[in-house]
Amino acid sequence: MEQISHLIGGERVDGARTLDVSNPSTGQVIRQLACADTATVEQAVAAAKTAFPAWRDTPPAKRAQVMFRFKQLLEQHAERLVQLVSEEHGKTLEDAMGELKRGIENVEYACGVPELLKGEYSHNVGPGIDAWSNFQPLGVVAGITPFNFPAMVPLWMYPMAIACGNTFILKPSEKDPTSSLAVAELLQEAGAPKGVINVVHGEREAVEALLDAPDVKAISFVGSTPIAESLYARGAASGKRVQAWAGPRTMPWCCQTRTSITPPQP
Repeated sequence: MEQISHLIGGERVDGARTLDVSNPSTGQVIRQLACADTATVEQAVAAAKTAFPAWRDTPPAKRAQVMFRFKQLLEQHAERLVQLVSEEHGKTLEDAMGELKRGIENVEYACGVPELLKGEYSHNVGPGIDAWSNFQPLGVVAGITPFNFPAMVPLWMYPMAIACGNTFILKPSEKDPTSSLAVAELLQEAGAPKGVINVVHGEREAVEALLDAPDVKAISFVGSTPIAESLYARGAASGKRVQAWAGPRTMPWCCQTRTSITPPQP
C-alpha cells in the first residue's frame, strides 16, 4: 500500500506512527499516512530556519520566476492532482478542477511579488527629513489547512508567503493529504530550494508543536471557529502572528513593514 511521507528539507521522511487514508466513496483504505510527533515538527522547523537566510536574500524577481514555473507545473499536472483530490475527498472531478484552478489564481498573484513588495518613499516629511518603508519577511511561517479544499487552501497561503521571502511548513488535513503533498513537491520541482517548503502530517500533536515552536513566527489557519479561537489564543500567547479562519491573498500576516526616517542625501 502506498505510504505518504513528510517532506522535510527537500526529502521524504517517514513517521513512527501511521494513519489510514480512505476513499470516502467506497470506504476502502487506499494509503497509509505518516504522523508527525514533536521531534518531526522540530526537524521541519530546523530545515525551514536553515533555508531562510539564503531565500530571504534571493531577489524578488528570482523568487517570482519560481512561481511562474510552479504555475506551469500545476497546469501540466492538473489531471493527476484532481484525481488525488477526488480519491481522498470524494468531490467530483469537475469540482476538484474548479478548486485547483482557484488555487492557481493565487500562484498567479504571487508572480507579481516584485511589484507588490515595493515600499513607499515620502520626500521632505519634515525639515530636512525623508521617510521610507519596505516589506521584510518574518522567517519561518506555517499553515494548517482543512479537509474541504486540500489543494486550494494551501495555495491561499504559501505561494504568497514564500514569494515574500519566508520559508513555510504546511500541516494539511490528515484525511486527504496526498494532493497537498504533491503540490508542494511541484514547487520544489519549480526551483524552490530545499527547506523552503516543508510538509508535516498528523493530528493534534503536530499542530501544538507548530504553535509552540519559538522559531515559527506566524501561523495561518482555516477551519472551524472553535478550533480557530483555540489556535489563535495559543499562538498569540507565544508571540506569533496568527491569521485564523480566513486566508486571503494578503501579505500582512507573513511580512513586516520596516520604516526608516533619514535625512535627504546631498
